[in-house]
Amino acid sequence: MAKPGPDQIRALRTENPKARARDFAAQHGITEADLVAAFVGQTATAIVADPDRLMPWAVRLGEVMALTRNESCVHERVGSYLDYRTGAFAAMILGPEIDLRIFGKHWVHAFAVEEPGEEGPKRSLQVFDAAGDAVHKIHLKPKSNHALWPDLIANMRLADQAAALDLSPRRPVDPAKGDSAGASALRTAWDRMTDTHQFIGMTKDQGMNRLGSYRVAGSPYAERLQPEAVTHTLTRAAEAKIAVMIFVGNLGCIQIHGGAIEKIVPMGPWINVMDPRFNLHLRADHLAEVYAVWKPTRTGDVFSVEGFAADGELILQIFGYRKDTPAEPWNALVRALPRLEEALA
Repeated sequence: MAKPGPDQIRALRTENPKARARDFAAQHGITEADLVAAFVGQTATAIVADPDRLMPWAVRLGEVMALTRNESCVHERVGSYLDYRTGAFAAMILGPEIDLRIFGKHWVHAFAVEEPGEEGPKRSLQVFDAAGDAVHKIHLKPKSNHALWPDLIANMRLADQAAALDLSPRRPVDPAKGDSAGASALRTAWDRMTDTHQFIGMTKDQGMNRLGSYRVAGSPYAERLQPEAVTHTLTRAAEAKIAVMIFVGNLGCIQIHGGAIEKIVPMGPWINVMDPRFNLHLRADHLAEVYAVWKPTRTGDVFSVEGFAADGELILQIFGYRKDTPAEPWNALVRALPRLEEALA
């Protein structure tokens, strides 16, 4: 079936204006980027997607809501974009509330969107990858610097304001890559780590990837947990007031919450964190493999809880918050989580 064109997309949207953009796009065989682009010249303006151009404007917007998601998890954080640092491989926003790792090669299409709202115009900056999947969104809040909006568009507007996009096929998720014959060498290299940032390079040197190495390494490096362990982690961290770091990302962006979480709200298949300045929405039924992961560092043991989808996509990672915070309450929480082998036994 042929993909609908911009005119047809607009007509379909008029018939179903309240559906979430991602759900609407999936229903009609298009991408979120196709949906936004169909309204170029009306509610959307195509702008430069380069983070080195876009992030300085984001910094000037003041308080906003940052949103990064993948297929199974949405991470929303209210705050300001501060301390932008560019980089050849990855750029960063290092504010106390909005904390991002940005992989600019996947920032391909971007739009400034302005839609009517009950309390005035709803404005956002939306970035998509080459396949048209959302990478990162910035939603302006009432306290944002709305006066900057016309200047932002004037400076970032593309000459080509096409309502249809030339998109690439979606890149498949890398499956688990690991070999049990290399288990001993993997564990030896793992023991030699002194910083968590060495992990990806270490697994690559062993011919493996993250999920594959977890399957191969075994205890005490990576212990398989029951899928509900992620819900237990969020609930117990909130009850015990244990500060955490929650990482959610996609190919183009990782967004990190650092600090306490308070209000945990189950809703059907979703488990939600509903705090005033931080929201997390996780499809708990998408968690196919969950691991408690231990990594040695020069400053002490680091434990994380990490969840993967059935196709091998990393959904989220949860670490203890380490800035001026004792590690043991978090470490004890991870040790007490339900192991899969216990359920099988």
